[in-house]
Amino acid sequence: MEITLLDYVVFFLFVGGVALFGCSFFFRSRRGSAAFTAAEGNLPTWVVGMSIFATFVSSISFLGLPGDAYKSNWNPFVFSLSIPIATWLAAKVFIPLYRNVNSVSAYHYLEQRFGYWARCYVAVCYLLTQLARIGSILLLLALPLHTMFGWDVASIIVWTGVATLVYTLLGGIAAVVWTDAIQGIILIVGAIVCALILTFSMPEGPAQLFEIAAAHDKFSLGSFGASLTEPTFWVVLVYGLFVNMQNYGIDQNYVQRYMTTRSTAEAVKSTLFGGLLYIPVSLIFVYIGTALFAYYTARPELLPAGTPSDQVFPWFIVHGLPTGLTGLVIASLFSAGMSTVATSINSSATIVLTDFAKRLAKSEVTERRSMKTLYATSFVVGALGIVMGLLMMRIDGVLDAWWKLASIFSGGMLGLFLLGVVCRRVRRAHAVLAVVLGLLTIAWMSLSPLINEGSPFYVLRSPLHTYLTIVFGTTVIFVVGFLLTAFSRRSDSETEHKKVN
Repeated sequence: MEITLLDYVVFFLFVGGVALFGCSFFFRSRRGSAAFTAAEGNLPTWVVGMSIFATFVSSISFLGLPGDAYKSNWNPFVFSLSIPIATWLAAKVFIPLYRNVNSVSAYHYLEQRFGYWARCYVAVCYLLTQLARIGSILLLLALPLHTMFGWDVASIIVWTGVATLVYTLLGGIAAVVWTDAIQGIILIVGAIVCALILTFSMPEGPAQLFEIAAAHDKFSLGSFGASLTEPTFWVVLVYGLFVNMQNYGIDQNYVQRYMTTRSTAEAVKSTLFGGLLYIPVSLIFVYIGTALFAYYTARPELLPAGTPSDQVFPWFIVHGLPTGLTGLVIASLFSAGMSTVATSINSSATIVLTDFAKRLAKSEVTERRSMKTLYATSFVVGALGIVMGLLMMRIDGVLDAWWKLASIFSGGMLGLFLLGVVCRRVRRAHAVLAVVLGLLTIAWMSLSPLINEGSPFYVLRSPLHTYLTIVFGTTVIFVVGFLLTAFSRRSDSETEHKKVN
């Protein structure tokens, strides 16, 4: 089965329809910066929830989870099991906090607790991370589309970035959230279609799929051992907990959506809906990977020898789906990438306006100037993201290197936030020292895999699995800050006691 004219029609109708629908919010977004960045707090609960879900799912998830499950087992699904805890914390702590602060910026709170240095540091880290995210998503979206359609990778990156930038620039957050909701629905439908077709395409029926998968231990969630050097069940679970706390607690992509609902209660409902929806959907993705393994084990002649695990799903989409459904599933894959890029562009523009332009202005920033800043920043971030994707395509290893640097610089964000929430009286110097020590820990763990065995520095190499980087980095920041605060309080109390006596 090859891609037909009907598949092209389905695909282009979806992409064009989403872009035009997003552009239709232009007049609503022009009402002012509050409309562009928070939709004036007037979006429906279910739409915001679907947007949160779509923000969580990217083209990496769409292809990465099936590829990992095809290659190994259901260990990646353990990451999703931590989401209920993270969303519960969001509902109890994060959302009420941000709604009370009443700022569309996720980092305004850090300035209240530690001063502008903390807000500026985290905002800069966020912007750098989003540039890396846009570029990598565009590239990872272009590669399978190149395999499927045969189109030029650079052209896919440019046109995908431009199409997403146009409706994001014109429609603001309302366009982003509403198109996210549509894209999320298409994504779920596409995943379910693939899972069903794989299940009922087995030569001897669905039972054969489970027999083959069970024989190869494909349903395993990983080892339950105590090792910290392997991605065991516990390592992945703890890693997922910290990453999801960072997502729902301090990531502007999510926090901004908390401000688009009418009330705190609706923001909570949206977050619980969007977060918990990812659990069954990610289960479908890992099931697809297992089903692909069983399908091509039963029918090995249908898969070219040596096909990489992350290319098996794209191969099935093109060669294993009926006419028309191929276009739908490719549209699902495309939607995952577009929603992530659109979110990053709008959220980055919001941060530039709130955390830098307005904060550093010597006089009050007018609405006209605010809108100009939002439009200009959206364009610049989108353009730089496209350039980043093109650079990543041409320079080997730049993607991994950039993500390592981004993880180092952004790794202190969660620990600093937790320190501010738990410890009410943290001195600025103590917070700075805690962040520095945390970043050194993160840098050590992130760069350790680059140390070769024959290097004299090999003895300093971290023995821990890379998933634990954010765990130990965050813990160091929080513990150091907490202990310094406790000791300073004790010292102050003893000093006061001596003065009294």
